[in-house]
Amino acid sequence: QLQLVESGGGLVQPGGSLTLSCTASGFTLGPYTITWFRQAPGKEREGISQITSSDQARYYVTSVKGRFTISRDNRKNTVYLQMDSLKPEDTAVYYCAAGRSPSFYNSGYYRRADYDYWGQGTQVTVSS
Repeated sequence: QLQLVESGGGLVQPGGSLTLSCTASGFTLGPYTITWFRQAPGKEREGISQITSSDQARYYVTSVKGRFTISRDNRKNTVYLQMDSLKPEDTAVYYCAAGRSPSFYNSGYYRRADYDYWGQGTQVTVSS
């Protein structure tokens, strides 16, 4: 079965850290650009960070820049999102998606048709 699986979510206090993983099953992540998304309750899903297939470029929306770091290990077929200095407003379900050449928009906008595979999401809750 071809799928992406996110893991690493949980409950963390403000100022804390979490590392999310996005692992591919049934296919190789190497040729794909990977984007991390999040969807907070009552809000639209937004793209927050992207890493290109050979790690030529990494992108972040303004709200997470300097706090989140995206990386990939193609040998492990996994992309990571290191999240530091977490804030309550980071609370959301986090998703990863793989596409051949999706665009990244600082507004968080995305085109679903640009992505071939989506994960089911992992909950991140930032609360004291």
